[in-house]
Amino acid sequence: MMEEALEAAETIIKKWDPNSISYRKITSLFSHSRKEAKEFIRCVRDLRKAMHYLISQDSKSDKLVLAQNLMEMGMSMLEKEFFQILSSNRDYLDPESTSVQSTISSSNSEFEIFMTYEDDVEDDVLRKAGESITQVEKASALVMSDLKVIAETMIICGYGKECIKNYKLIRKSIVDEGLHLLGIEKVIKTSQFQKMDWGMIEHLIKNWIKAAKIGVTTLLRGEKLLCDHVFSASITIGQSCFNQIAKEAGINLFTLPELIANKEKKPHHNRIFKLMDLYATISDLWPDVELIFNFDSLASVQTLVLSTLKKLKESIHTCLKEFEATIHKDFSKEVPPEGGVHKLTRTTMSFISSLSEHSRVLSEIITENPIKKHSQLLEYYFMAPILEDEHENNHACSVHLAWLILSFLCKLDTKAESYKDVCLSYIFSLNNLQFVINTVRSTQLMNLLGDDWLAKHEAKLKSFAAKYERAAWTNVFASLPAETNTNLSAEEAITCFKRFHASFAGAYMKQSSCVIDDAKLRDELKVSIASKLVPKYREFYEKYLPMLRQKSNIEMLVNFKPDNLENYLSDLFHGTEIIGGSSRSAASSSLSSSSCCSIGCLKD
Repeated sequence: MMEEALEAAETIIKKWDPNSISYRKITSLFSHSRKEAKEFIRCVRDLRKAMHYLISQDSKSDKLVLAQNLMEMGMSMLEKEFFQILSSNRDYLDPESTSVQSTISSSNSEFEIFMTYEDDVEDDVLRKAGESITQVEKASALVMSDLKVIAETMIICGYGKECIKNYKLIRKSIVDEGLHLLGIEKVIKTSQFQKMDWGMIEHLIKNWIKAAKIGVTTLLRGEKLLCDHVFSASITIGQSCFNQIAKEAGINLFTLPELIANKEKKPHHNRIFKLMDLYATISDLWPDVELIFNFDSLASVQTLVLSTLKKLKESIHTCLKEFEATIHKDFSKEVPPEGGVHKLTRTTMSFISSLSEHSRVLSEIITENPIKKHSQLLEYYFMAPILEDEHENNHACSVHLAWLILSFLCKLDTKAESYKDVCLSYIFSLNNLQFVINTVRSTQLMNLLGDDWLAKHEAKLKSFAAKYERAAWTNVFASLPAETNTNLSAEEAITCFKRFHASFAGAYMKQSSCVIDDAKLRDELKVSIASKLVPKYREFYEKYLPMLRQKSNIEMLVNFKPDNLENYLSDLFHGTEIIGGSSRSAASSSLSSSSCCSIGCLKD
């Protein structure tokens, strides 16, 4: 059997000797005849067994020398074949195709599978890879099968180094080219990076996030699958090979996030969102990184990624503290003259609502770096005890965002005190609290803060509205008789009309400069005022109108009908242009003139 193996090996190996005339007409053994390729592999393996037998019998025999020469010839042939398959089938070894092939069972030796191939080899591979496999993926499966059987044969014959030499050369160039096409630079100099402004860095982060997802989950993951598949005969060789292909690529890929994490030691709080995007992307990629770079020689890549995540966490936490400090340190007393929404309210709630969109990252940061809060104040704020159950979804994030809003509303309370007019201070509180509530209701904040939070603040909003009504309109309400069944004399009725008209005109002209931005709140407040004032005035008007009609010079006064009152109230809270330090709309001027005329008539 040994002699037969030598004869068969000599025949087929010499036939495919690159120096032979017959070989020069053929570009590739595996592409020319898979049947002969299979025979070549079998003969090489049988030759190996024969050599082991010869060594055990006579280590100096001429047959052993022949076998050794044949083996070197055969290995040289397979090495060239391996290189040719790698270099000419790059399209079939792309990451997407190699990922599909990872589903093929590797429980048997690739040689055993390969040697069972007959003329229906492609159908067999197709069946193993799955029914939905494409033509490109079928070709990929065949190419990977050829590479694997060559690698397995060369490794068991002791020629593993020769096998991986060309593999590393070709596949590393493909990985490096892939990263270059994704926009990942090989070297980013720290000195150059430190000179970049934040606008440029934001652009780099945006591009890096897109590139990293492809680079890790497709390019490097596909390369790892291919390498593991081809060199499954030797885990050690496969790891060594992948280390030389992917280590530098992994370091280059995560260099930019590391530079950003190192640069942002004390970042401005507005930079938190890009930092959280960066952190979330790396965190999502970590399971793949852990699987791809999963042995000691690649530990430096994992270390770099974990270190970057830690530094980004610290930067994000610093941003949160800096944002809260910014709220507390705002001592500006500048407020909108008409009591509208403060610009600080818009910017603060925009920031907090954007934070809520990063609740997963925020929860991780806050859970590991809790910020001290006034728990009793928060319990009142939530209308329920603040539980310390960190297993509840987004609990840490919910509490912290509620705390930030609470801190901000406290700051708004101090700003409301800047108004000399208490009515304007309540309008300011109404506008700004309504804006906060609307922001919560229309964003992710609603899911985090919940119905109790909303109910608490809507109740607070109603309280502000009631206080405003009392402060602004109590004198008007009080100008009419408290008891509807009271019978007044004509003179008393005229005095009451006069008092009501004057107090209403004064209140209206003062309140017409106020603005309420939210249409629903504006209408609700006007309806509330009208519901307390108009019916009472209508009853008084209709009761004493017949008596006063008999008096002379009373037309201007009694012509101020309840419908006029409703019209005036409907014009409130839209704000007016401020001229010369006074605020007066056309309606206000008309009302003022009417009041003066009627009072003058009464005097006459």
